[in-house]
Amino acid sequence: QVQLVESGGGSVQAGGSLTLSCTTSGYTYNTYWGWFRQAPGKEREGVATIDTSDGVTYYTDSVKGRFTISQDNAKKTLYLRMNSLKPEDTAMYYCAQQSPYSALVGSPLDVARYDYWGQGTQVTVSS
Repeated sequence: QVQLVESGGGSVQAGGSLTLSCTTSGYTYNTYWGWFRQAPGKEREGVATIDTSDGVTYYTDSVKGRFTISQDNAKKTLYLRMNSLKPEDTAMYYCAQQSPYSALVGSPLDVARYDYWGQGTQVTVSS
């Protein structure tokens, strides 16, 4: 069973920055790996994901130009650099990974594509 461990969440003021980290016990290649978030009363949504086979990245429109996803294979870690944070970015952030052995479902930002999930790290942005 793949384990994903997130870290780096916290409380910041609007306009500030945070970097989230996710370490995997599983795969660093031939898999989709990404960040999702869920605010209270809302559905979980894809924020940023990466196709580790070719490095292509995907972002939801609301974070384009502000967030950057990257990976360090040597450390088996995925990062999410978040700049210019807004109060609407407040949510629990989850790391997720698709199994290389499972069929691809939906788009790279779809929750349904992902097989393994971390416990989440809270990000709170105050105005």
